[in-house]
Amino acid sequence: MASNKNVLILPGDGIGPEVMTEVRRVMDWMGNQRGVGFEVDEDLVGGCAYEKHGVALADETMDKAQEADAVLLGAVGGPQWDNLDFSLKPERGLLRLRKEMDLYANLRPAIVFDALVEASTLKPEIVEGLDILIIRELTAGVYFGEPRGIEELPDGRRRGVNTQVYYSDEVERVARVAFEMAKLRNNLVTSSEKANVMESGVMWREEVTRLHEAEYKDVELNHMYADNCAMQLVRNPKQFDVIVTDNLFGDMLSDEAAMLTGSLGMLPSASLGATDVTGRRKALYEPVHGSAPDITGQGLANPLACVLSYAMMLRYSFDLGDEADLVETAVNNVLAGGIRTADIMSPGKAKVSTKVMGETIIRELEKLTR
Repeated sequence: MASNKNVLILPGDGIGPEVMTEVRRVMDWMGNQRGVGFEVDEDLVGGCAYEKHGVALADETMDKAQEADAVLLGAVGGPQWDNLDFSLKPERGLLRLRKEMDLYANLRPAIVFDALVEASTLKPEIVEGLDILIIRELTAGVYFGEPRGIEELPDGRRRGVNTQVYYSDEVERVARVAFEMAKLRNNLVTSSEKANVMESGVMWREEVTRLHEAEYKDVELNHMYADNCAMQLVRNPKQFDVIVTDNLFGDMLSDEAAMLTGSLGMLPSASLGATDVTGRRKALYEPVHGSAPDITGQGLANPLACVLSYAMMLRYSFDLGDEADLVETAVNNVLAGGIRTADIMSPGKAKVSTKVMGETIIRELEKLTR
């Protein structure tokens, strides 16, 4: 690959730098052994950015993200920043990246590796072979709608307001991603909202149906209320293929789906923008897990979600499907060999540190390419 492809790495807070160190190890190996190299820049986001710049994301860093071919992020947040003003909290850096890069489609796969069936809290027959994809609208809805805020009322009470707002084109573009992804999978989309009690949900359902009728009649479409979808995810998750939903429900449903796999430490994600006239699309890749301040610096973090996010980057930003498959196969083989970090540990397996898990992935990549 031409070295002029550039990647911005934002390790962030907590365990973010620890897991990103192991991803950098995999990236270096891929560059040296497979010729998959990038111009890599590294910068700050979240609490660490606040400590240096007084904001969760500096304007200079935002500019770098806009110019990058892909952004790879670790995690943000920690209790030491809990008392900051809302506008300064570490999470605002991540939200700014999503909003200003217009990363409207968040792809969160929930895949149960055969070796980790027992790690799920659900019965093995419920989750064995599970492979679903949740597509969450990421730049609109209640997290960004106006008016919003907290106000003091004349009678002494306080009122907190957040507004759920969607425009038809915002629904259409994320639904289009869902239909296109389903065509590459099992050709089934479940659209989830609360059309029974929310006008925004009524419009969501109407817009998804309209797009389906106009362009994607060859893809099966189901509609499901979000509360029922949550129940069905733990009752019979294998009924789903692609789930598309709004920002708020997507936040909750994707975390629920993640736990079907046994650990948030195993789940990657991709946040994608629109394709421009050159075929380039802005994109950010990050593990689903948070900054996990309770285990920071102890070598307990699971780097696999971040490694798998790197694999998604290879696939979606650089069209390197074979290389992405190689990384995913290495992860699968390591797990099949009984190697575990603390979060996915089970009796009879070998518990290893963050660093050793990264080293084991490298050894497996070497085996696969001999």
